[in-house]
Amino acid sequence: MSRRGTAEEKTAKSDPIYRNRLVNMLVNRILKHGKKSLAYQIIYRALKKIQQKTETNPLSVLRQAIRGVTPDIAVKARRVGGSTHQVPIEIGSTQGKALAIRWLLGILKTSGSKYGFQIKFRISGCCQRSGDAIRKKEETHRMAEANRAFAHFR
Repeated sequence: MSRRGTAEEKTAKSDPIYRNRLVNMLVNRILKHGKKSLAYQIIYRALKKIQQKTETNPLSVLRQAIRGVTPDIAVKARRVGGSTHQVPIEIGSTQGKALAIRWLLGILKTSGSKYGFQIKFRISGCCQRSGDAIRKKEETHRMAEANRAFAHFR
């Protein structure tokens, strides 16, 4: 029996305007040097541009993009008998969302006002099933399928 108390379950906070946890996860991911208000401005600008372009709810577009990029399965390196195998493992929903956001944002090369434009471009690209994030998901699924023989090492 552990002497320490049980860990409290953390709940993700939601953003002030859309009241959505997914937007808050996105903001926390692009956060630079602790400037959260700037991160909120960038995301809200990108969502506003998405709304103007598609004339639909930007949250539904964001959810669709994240759902399209979220992987079902990934590979994890396991050391067995002196050799390292890539073992396919199933991914939970929260870890999958975190991976999807990381892949969606990727490495954004510019800063300032162009940053929001790039985010809008990537989100709308993922809704159309194109872009780096979709390619990364397909590559991960291909890798898991190729290493299916090592699934018993879980």
